[in-house]
Amino acid sequence: MERKSLWIGGRWHEAAAYAELKSPHTQETIAIVAAASREETAEAIAAAYGARAAMRAMPAHARAAILERVAALLAARREEAAGLIALEAAKPLKYAFAEVDRTVQTYKFAAEEAKRLHGETIPLDAAPGGEGRLAYTVREPLGVIGAITPFNFPLNLVAHKVGPAIASGNTVVLKPASQTPLSAYLIAELFHGAGLPAGALNVVTGAGGVVGNAIVEDDRVAMVTFTGSPEVGKALRAKAGLKRVTLELGSNSALIVDRDADVERIVPRCVMGAFSNQGQVCISLQRIYVHEDVFDVFVEQFRRVAEGLRIGDPLSADTDVSAMIAPAETERAMSWIKEALDGGAKLAAGGQLIDGALQPTVLVDATADMRVSSMELFAPVVIIGKVSGMDEAIAAVNDSRYGLQAGVFTNDLGQALRAADELHVGGVMINDIPTFRVDHMPYGGVKESGTGREGVKYAALEMTELKLVVINRQPYG
Repeated sequence: MERKSLWIGGRWHEAAAYAELKSPHTQETIAIVAAASREETAEAIAAAYGARAAMRAMPAHARAAILERVAALLAARREEAAGLIALEAAKPLKYAFAEVDRTVQTYKFAAEEAKRLHGETIPLDAAPGGEGRLAYTVREPLGVIGAITPFNFPLNLVAHKVGPAIASGNTVVLKPASQTPLSAYLIAELFHGAGLPAGALNVVTGAGGVVGNAIVEDDRVAMVTFTGSPEVGKALRAKAGLKRVTLELGSNSALIVDRDADVERIVPRCVMGAFSNQGQVCISLQRIYVHEDVFDVFVEQFRRVAEGLRIGDPLSADTDVSAMIAPAETERAMSWIKEALDGGAKLAAGGQLIDGALQPTVLVDATADMRVSSMELFAPVVIIGKVSGMDEAIAAVNDSRYGLQAGVFTNDLGQALRAADELHVGGVMINDIPTFRVDHMPYGGVKESGTGREGVKYAALEMTELKLVVINRQPYG
């Protein structure tokens, strides 16, 4: 049985307490993992705080070289990394491999951004009294970054915090999700092997109420970057004081299908967006608003493709859908489905458990006040609603406490541009699903979907301070 301690100051650090890590698919114990205390978390913060000077002094090309080596080391251990993700998160292997490949690219993007962080010159003589002065800005690292990551992309969402932090010369205390620590420890080993200074990356596993709070409340931590639920994000921000905070929170991402969309071609893409990783994706396709002219054919084709997905062992290469992250989450999703059906929604597909895994589920006639519509499902469940036109569709998408990403399928350029203008979200995907993301694009939302932006360049900017330097050319004139 694998036993994982804490990674602090460039070495393994025995913890006072440990906990069993169970497979979401089989519920068998797969590892014994450290459960850190506040005091042990403080040791990790101290290590990161002590490594600040070394990281700040490291030239950009050296930081870039470390990140490139991490990308190469991860690519060489692709199968091992994908296996860890499938084991600890029950992510089907095909999606686990895709995550590893994306993570390699994320670290490559971080390596590139390490060499691109720069300021600008300011023409002070544009204002009266500014003559004779040279002004420029520089970007400096904040110091210690507290990174708190979720289970659903345990490798790549760690990369989206650790990569930009290292690229911009910061140090990191990483608290991975309690269910997915193994892939985070793998990354710590890779950074150590790539030559990262001791203490620049520390991995502390344990309960969010203990480890997360210790990170957020420590004055030595300059910034907290968090991906998770709105409820936890709000509480975290309230405790953070004057720390810089980036929050990537929930969503119930929506898609509009216009009357002229090619239904047969787009349905497989929509099914993937709704059910990949069991719907446990921040931008998973949860709500689909289809023009009444094509509604019936869309629902029928969607049902047919969804019912063709294979449910099974995440370690099997042909599995499409497996168990959700925990039995309690499956029970929650089932209760929300029941609530919708009791309220008048109709089941078009799925809705049952197969060996503990929830079938890909399609609901129609769900109302906006039902939890399957108004809350973040984070489950393999999608609702499909009928709309009379773009006015009704845009209003339905915007009728949400969230606003991360939305999609629109239409051949009408005017309608596409109108949707881009009027949808109140962080990103609008024209002729694609809201689940689309590549790792260098700005990513973040509005309303209860969070604050700040990720995407390597944008995260690196969030993790630096802008300093202005003004030189008076004639100080005695």
